[in-house]
Amino acid sequence: MTADSTATSGASRSGFVTFVGRPNVGKSTLMNALVGEKIAITSEKPQTTRRAIRGIVNRPGGQLVIVDTPGIHKPRTLLGQRLNDLVEDVLGDVDVIGFCVPATDAVGPGDRRIAASLSGYPRAKKIAIVTKIDAAPREQVTQRLMEVDALREDWAAVIPLSALTRTQLDVLSDEVLALMPEGPALYPDDLVTDESVDDRVAEIIREAALEGVRDELPHSIAVVVQDIAPREDSDLTDVFADIVVERDSQKAIIIGHRGSRLRDVGARARAQIEPLLGTRVYLALHVRIAKEWQRDPKQLRRLGF
Repeated sequence: MTADSTATSGASRSGFVTFVGRPNVGKSTLMNALVGEKIAITSEKPQTTRRAIRGIVNRPGGQLVIVDTPGIHKPRTLLGQRLNDLVEDVLGDVDVIGFCVPATDAVGPGDRRIAASLSGYPRAKKIAIVTKIDAAPREQVTQRLMEVDALREDWAAVIPLSALTRTQLDVLSDEVLALMPEGPALYPDDLVTDESVDDRVAEIIREAALEGVRDELPHSIAVVVQDIAPREDSDLTDVFADIVVERDSQKAIIIGHRGSRLRDVGARARAQIEPLLGTRVYLALHVRIAKEWQRDPKQLRRLGF
């Protein structure tokens, strides 16, 4: 994992941590809460995260670089396989792995399989995290902590928390930092992510497009930003982007009746893009079809996978 060589020094500990677990256990929400800014998009749809997104947390004792990854799942497409491969690569590189289970769900076969698979990454220290404790009664949280604790004997810590209410986030940060190797900061202390502006804008648009779509459609949506440019003699920034789907029927769903849904997507996305860019935004969205792109190596390459 590369980091900026011009990074500031002086931190006593620094390193990489990633959170793993089944899809939709709150990994991206947890990263955003720790960073204090929205870096990774969130959705109730599984497999929302598609890239290794880095968020940077500066603490008095050092710096944490959180690598957000896709949820581990049984792949049904070439895209799904590549997402799992990406997780494998990240897990082999990080210093600490945080295994997440929501307090609201009993530990199941998928959790047990992922917890057992962590033995394949001996260099990383492991902690267990019970998320979403704000949404479960205390007895359920206690039960979940016991179930998770029993999954492995080598947890360095078992921590219940809520990203939503920020309960125990400082405890998690301090525990993870204590497990990191000694060393200087890996990134400048004013940086919250190394994601490009184009990538962040594309993800904001994809998050807006995911809202309210049917189960089979989320995996078929990709977004490509074609151009971001300040408009001459204006305080507007023009953003041109393509929403890519796999079939005509999906294109019709995204656009909606007389373009109503696409206008909603644009309005939701623009509300988040404007603070990111610091200007008013004119957002032009075009929906195009790339047939079966999730299964096509050439299309996947073009879309950045």
